[in-house]
Amino acid sequence: MRADVRHVADGTHLVHGSNTNWVILQEGDSVTLIDTGYPGDRGRLLASLAEVGSAPEAVTAVLITHAHTDHLGSAEYLRATYGTPVYAHEAEVPHVRRDFLHQVTVGQILRNGWRPGVLPWALHALRSGGTAHVPVAAPEPFPRPEPRPEAPAPPRPLDLPGRPVPVHTPGHTDGHCAFHLPDTGAVVSGDALVSAHPTSRVSGPHLLPGMFHRERATALASLDILAGLESDLLLPGHGPAHAGPLRDAARLARERAQ
Repeated sequence: MRADVRHVADGTHLVHGSNTNWVILQEGDSVTLIDTGYPGDRGRLLASLAEVGSAPEAVTAVLITHAHTDHLGSAEYLRATYGTPVYAHEAEVPHVRRDFLHQVTVGQILRNGWRPGVLPWALHALRSGGTAHVPVAAPEPFPRPEPRPEAPAPPRPLDLPGRPVPVHTPGHTDGHCAFHLPDTGAVVSGDALVSAHPTSRVSGPHLLPGMFHRERATALASLDILAGLESDLLLPGHGPAHAGPLRDAARLARERAQ
């Protein structure tokens, strides 16, 4: 099963799975994996690692933007099989563990079934394992850096390949996180900001339709958080990479959401 791997910056690859993306950050022989696609994307996930010259054994950590099944799909497989740690924002850890599930419901899908693209997307999600139970047995919050004696500083990079900086962007889920890559000027936005989706008629930066968000108003507010990041490359959870200042992409998404 071939993966659609796009080299977007030094050591950075955006991979298009079946309607969902993940990101590979490569540093020497080691990689950081951000998200893992649907359960049915496992073959593509493993193929994407091979295509960049890596392997699942070389994955230093899996970072989860949020615990929806189309992003969490193979995280437990990697943890259980290779001992790969799985990290998420502390507010998202119980969601990753499946203490609860905050995800679009069958009822919401049926109520929105008249909208273009919704029913084909739902059928694809079912075929890809979108309703599978895929908890991670032992997820962990992001490692905390050693405290500094001076006043609190901005979030610091994780000591992982790619040096990603977690940025809490709640709304889509309570613990949703984007990842800023200052060294490459990119932001991995997860579902806080996308550039395409089968249920959306919009092309380019926008919010997902309202049924997908835990709190849409908070998701809107998180666009301001993204707008404050120095970045000229958006790597979304759905859709192609988008080049240009992130502040402009976030502003456009807010305008389209009004």
